[in-house]
Amino acid sequence: MESAQGFARTVMVTGGAGFIGSNFIRLVLAERPDARVVNVDALTYAGCADNLADVRSDARYAFVHADVRDAAAMAQAFERFAPDAVVHFAAESHVDRSIADPSLFQSVNVGGTAALLEAARAAWACRDGFRAGCRFLHVSTDEVYGDLPLDPCCSDGSDAFREDAPLRPRSPYAASKAAAEMFVGAYGATYGLPIVTVRCSNNYGPRQHAEKLIPKTIERACAGLPVPLYGSGSNVRDWLYVQDCCRGVLAALEKGRAGQVYNLGGGCALPNVRLVEAVRDALHDAGAARAAAFSVEHVADRPGHDRRYAMNCEKAAAELGWRPTTPFEEGMRATVAWYLERAGVV
Repeated sequence: MESAQGFARTVMVTGGAGFIGSNFIRLVLAERPDARVVNVDALTYAGCADNLADVRSDARYAFVHADVRDAAAMAQAFERFAPDAVVHFAAESHVDRSIADPSLFQSVNVGGTAALLEAARAAWACRDGFRAGCRFLHVSTDEVYGDLPLDPCCSDGSDAFREDAPLRPRSPYAASKAAAEMFVGAYGATYGLPIVTVRCSNNYGPRQHAEKLIPKTIERACAGLPVPLYGSGSNVRDWLYVQDCCRGVLAALEKGRAGQVYNLGGGCALPNVRLVEAVRDALHDAGAARAAAFSVEHVADRPGHDRRYAMNCEKAAAELGWRPTTPFEEGMRATVAWYLERAGVV
């Protein structure tokens, strides 16, 4: 993929009505004036058309209401819009839901990815391989690596997962994302499809669905309800502000080497109990009065709950020129402000 000056003319974004996808679309339309964006989304419970209400009138934006598992619909979308690139966000992403219904995650995350890959392969094929400039970017997760001990074995962080670490997923969600990655890699190796994969750490920011930890904490605190926290709350996650993630995805799309994987982490590792305390502090600073009664309710731990995630992101820095730039406190303030404004709390 060429640099920003030669950015793909038309980008198909799957799952673009979701949390990260909608932020990514907004970024592309704002910073790549020559780009067109086609948003393909099934509008399941986690997708919200209003996430992109402010860009609906943009002539460079189009919406296709379709499920990535629908091979005919994907082929039709490729034929109609002739995208130069695909950025594949569409997925079932909530671990708890994957434990309750693993077959859905297999169907959407694996089957949907396979259907989309086949549609791209058919649409971009030409006599000499594939159309010049095409690119399939797959968005994955740090959870495919499995977990690490709570206590780092090395103080310098050298136990963090690099891109060549073996994949050892431990939840149905993580397994489905790892399997999807295998399909993406296989299409690159077998057919020569130009593919790139990014593995992202936990995102946070505006427009995230209320089932996720940070918006759930905000909403329950503002309602005067206790915040449920699995086990002791000692499980560690690395938090990445969504705008930084989207810039990393865009950098991988434009600069990433075909066939490569890039880790995108926030460099902000926090135990979950400290994370909800940070949300509490941001709510207090924002003047959310009802959050003054903030409390945590420890509940039975989730089965197979991963202890700690950590990724080494030196490759993305060296090859993509990407590093997260939003300090956690700044990102948390912006996140809390967005939810409070939406709820009319302040």
